[in-house]
Amino acid sequence: MSATLAGPPGECCRKTIQHDGVAGGKVETVAGVETYVARPADGSTKKIILFFADVYGPLYINAQLIMDYWADNGYLVIGLDYFEGDSMQNYPDRSKLDYEAWRPKKQARAAVLIPPWVEAVKKDYGSVDTQYFCVGYCFGAPYVMEHLTTDWIRAGAFGHPAFLNEDHFRHIKKPLLLSCSEIDHTFPLESRRRAEDILVEKKKTYFIQVFGSVAHGFALRGDPKDPIARWSREESARSILNWFNHFSA
Repeated sequence: MSATLAGPPGECCRKTIQHDGVAGGKVETVAGVETYVARPADGSTKKIILFFADVYGPLYINAQLIMDYWADNGYLVIGLDYFEGDSMQNYPDRSKLDYEAWRPKKQARAAVLIPPWVEAVKKDYGSVDTQYFCVGYCFGAPYVMEHLTTDWIRAGAFGHPAFLNEDHFRHIKKPLLLSCSEIDHTFPLESRRRAEDILVEKKKTYFIQVFGSVAHGFALRGDPKDPIARWSREESARSILNWFNHFSA
């Protein structure tokens, strides 16, 4: 059994500060599941980002705003709601949810929904010239790692991951950006360093950034009124955009 490096989403993953803004994309149905779709201004499908959300899902405004940002910079961004309308945003009173029972059920359901959804995205949104990228946060990180073992994804990125083991890092074939926080009980310092050791040992293409003074969740749910938290969130999104740009033709 491969050693765990990033544990399951904990209490820190359930905390959020909702951001202000208006979503620019639309909710569409892909493979029978609600999906957030943010389109670039020119309507291009040449570059597609598959978005794998944290426990708040892709229909949460914070996630939609970051997807809109990449769309504004030329990508078609598509985020599957593998929570099927039952994400953490439905539970502002956390005491009313049995989180430990909810989490594995959502993992099992995501494993069923993702493969046909990806094939539908390729069929309905892609073309023979489309370049695919993937990004995931917390709950969504392992789906990035799984897709980086394939040949059709160009590059991937994750922020403050959960559910990762050593083999996830050993088996990737494609470039990976790791956007991490200094304070992270889910993916702590020793795990991050072990992940880097594996990436070095296996001669993978990777880039690690670590943002000081911010915690797990910073890239999607940080406090926009805190200058460091706001800059960290924005810089993480910019870095992922630049990473994908570097590996696009």
